[in-house]
Amino acid sequence: REAGHENLGVVLQAYLRRTLDDIRSLADLQPSVRICKGIYVEPPELAYQGYDEVRSNFLRALEGLLDAGCYVGIATHDDWLVSEGRRIVARRGLAKDEYEFQMLLGVAEALGDKLVRDGHRLRIYVPFGEHWYAYSLRRLQENPKIAGYIAADALGRFVPRRNGSA
Repeated sequence: REAGHENLGVVLQAYLRRTLDDIRSLADLQPSVRICKGIYVEPPELAYQGYDEVRSNFLRALEGLLDAGCYVGIATHDDWLVSEGRRIVARRGLAKDEYEFQMLLGVAEALGDKLVRDGHRLRIYVPFGEHWYAYSLRRLQENPKIAGYIAADALGRFVPRRNGSA
């Protein structure tokens, strides 16, 4: 920020055991932070292995980031985490320009559309650059349903829907 780069932020992964410590270390800087579940394979001593553990830590991290005054990108396609995230920001009385949701292009579009209809900010991210393919494959391995979302989205652009719209 001191160099005038206000648009930079960091990404923290909720499945890492160190994430809450990282938040405490970053708190004084009040950075923009994207919180996501995390997808890389890590040993149990470094990362939570259970689905519910990761979800719980995601919410603890979200609360910690908001407590620190960070602008948070709530990056998830998980319906339950989106619902809980909405509940947390509503309980805190945050204005809708004080946080945002983030989703991968072509994934959980109905959920993203609902967030936008309800007035929430939604940032769509697209894998780009030299390693886009490897990143995309990791996402598919983490959640094979993504392939179906992408295929349905692609086909939906070329196949008329039942109501006749394209």
